[in-house]
Amino acid sequence: MTTITSKLPSVGTTIFTTMSALATELGAINLSQGFPDYECSPELIELVNQAMKDGHNQYAPMGGVMKLREQIARKTERLYGAKYDPVSEITVTAGGTQAIFTAICTVVNPNDEVIIFEPAFDCYAPAIKLMGGVVKSMELRPPDYRIDWGMVKKLVSNRTKLIIINSPHNPTATILHQEDIDQLTALVRGRDIYILSDEVYEHLIYDGATHHSMARYPELAQRSFVVASFGKLFHATGWKVGYCLAPAYLTAEFRKIHQYIVFSVNSAVQTGMANYLEDENVYLSLPSFFQQKRDHFVKGLSQTKFELLPSYGSYFQLAKYGHLSNESDVDFSLRMTREAGVACIPTSVFYTQGTDHRIIRFCFAKKQETLDNAVNRLIDFKL
Repeated sequence: MTTITSKLPSVGTTIFTTMSALATELGAINLSQGFPDYECSPELIELVNQAMKDGHNQYAPMGGVMKLREQIARKTERLYGAKYDPVSEITVTAGGTQAIFTAICTVVNPNDEVIIFEPAFDCYAPAIKLMGGVVKSMELRPPDYRIDWGMVKKLVSNRTKLIIINSPHNPTATILHQEDIDQLTALVRGRDIYILSDEVYEHLIYDGATHHSMARYPELAQRSFVVASFGKLFHATGWKVGYCLAPAYLTAEFRKIHQYIVFSVNSAVQTGMANYLEDENVYLSLPSFFQQKRDHFVKGLSQTKFELLPSYGSYFQLAKYGHLSNESDVDFSLRMTREAGVACIPTSVFYTQGTDHRIIRFCFAKKQETLDNAVNRLIDFKL
């Protein structure tokens, strides 16, 4: 047989697949992978069903159903004061990950350098490497995981093509601040550097904080791909629908690649989503919905021996256990799944070098009953 040369030789099964499979095998409560265990809106399901009955079952336009793009433009202007042209600056994608992959493909050429901040979502680096790019990672450290912009400046070279930002951040649940925006703006000004802003948790931000979307800042928006996800917005991660906002000159190149990856996203779901978004409350109510879950979960976890880090955004909660055990976070997570019956994610997997701060990640996008049962098991967990 002919031997295949792997383009990603160091990539194997993701930790998300591993932990979810183990949770299923053992009947553990799965707080590892980021998806809800409650249903999405019955109204949304009915709208999608009706769209199918109305005949929206053939190819959608390559850029997305126009009514959905118009609703995205309306939402973006309401939230951030930014006007994006639905025709030339908004593209509906098969989830946020596809949008991220396509954006990286659009601007990264062989030997181009891309700056990422670790811990980082695991789809960034492989896409960069597939394009022949060079990953320049900067490690963020607990407890605050703030970006040291002085160090970022040292990473920038004449080969730097792209900086990937993620806020609210997975897995740390931190957010960007105005100081970060000011520093980023100064850093890229006068340089041919693009920004990929992963904002799939844009609506999951708490305590009245501001989401500093790149769309909010014209100087940054003109060089940015802004990626969002309807999976997070509508509690329907399995539908895999997202979108990318970018100025027309970037969108034109983005779509050249998008059309050969998926061409278009299923039309009935897009149509149903467009009609559902006519009610602005479906996204304006999300911060309070998830903040209630965060607060409830944190109150419960406070009865355990874990040391909790702040959760400013996303639907994740980090917990330190280093004062309780010397185990690696991977070993600790596996043991906790087996012995306590609660699955989590070790944060070392989000670092290229496997940096282990003895911190684990829980997902609280779950029913209150699920969270309560998980907390009770963790209280009883013998460390």
